[in-house]
Amino acid sequence: MPVRFPHPDPVRPTQTGGRPRVFPVFLPLAGCPGRCIYCDQPAQTGQAPEPLEAVLARARVELSALPWPVELAFYGGTFTALPSPWPERFLDLAAELRAGGHVTRVRCSTRPDAVTPELLHDLRGRGLDLVELGVQSFSDTALSASRRGYEGATALAACRMVREAGLGLGIQLMPGMPGHTSADLARDVETTASLLPELVRLYPCLVLEGTELAGLWRRGAFAPWPLAVTVEALARALRTLWAAGIPAARLGLVEQQGLTVLAGPRHPALGQMARSRALLLHVRDLLATFPEAPDTLFVPRRWQGEVLGQGNALAADYAGLGLRVELWDEHEFGVE
Repeated sequence: MPVRFPHPDPVRPTQTGGRPRVFPVFLPLAGCPGRCIYCDQPAQTGQAPEPLEAVLARARVELSALPWPVELAFYGGTFTALPSPWPERFLDLAAELRAGGHVTRVRCSTRPDAVTPELLHDLRGRGLDLVELGVQSFSDTALSASRRGYEGATALAACRMVREAGLGLGIQLMPGMPGHTSADLARDVETTASLLPELVRLYPCLVLEGTELAGLWRRGAFAPWPLAVTVEALARALRTLWAAGIPAARLGLVEQQGLTVLAGPRHPALGQMARSRALLLHVRDLLATFPEAPDTLFVPRRWQGEVLGQGNALAADYAGLGLRVELWDEHEFGVE
């Protein structure tokens, strides 16, 4: 009789229970104290900066017309650093739409050095539910090399402030940013897991045209992580997050039309490659707990592509573990 086990990812697309999708309202560069050396928000979001009044008006029209409720997200800028009264005006709109049944939850993204306990308490009282912090790294070396303008202690304190304010916490990390190593990422993820965020996003650093980082890359002053190194690092990060019950909401940048990537770990299936590798590591660790090594891995049919990877790239790895991979119609995995 096979020993069964679930997919280790705490949240799978088939297990969301119909949770409302996220409707992003982009505020490119709005509220940002400067432009980060790797950032091109207009190209990354597919929207150019525009007057906040126009953003507010369009959001009201588009959201009011939706036939289903959504989670409203203010992304692309530093929401908590918007000049007053804009955070209040956007949250007033969210409250109006929530009352009308169009919005179920509200989130925003911001910088760790743009929050205070008082501000977070006020925004929570106005209906904000979750704050995603663009931490990028807790490493002082990486933060300094990338000129983020704050230290790891600031990022750590900001994460704790969000939790203490009674808000949901999201953490965004940037593997491979200037000054960042695989060992830094492992420590970043351990720290992240200890903070128990609701979600994590992992955006490996890419060299985008029009950024300061592009100039550094052209001069040979910056080398992005190779794809293979990135996939392995992301897989190990996922293992840590999964073990802590924390979902990775995204792996890799969503590429919009007009985004020019000059270099970096870019691949259309980056997320699947990392998840496949992470699942392999999970199975390997599981096998170590058996007194006698199983010889068969039973895989639900819907996970066939994720288990074996792109072009069956991981078939040899499973064979190296002494496992024959067989598909079955059950919902869980099994080993025997």
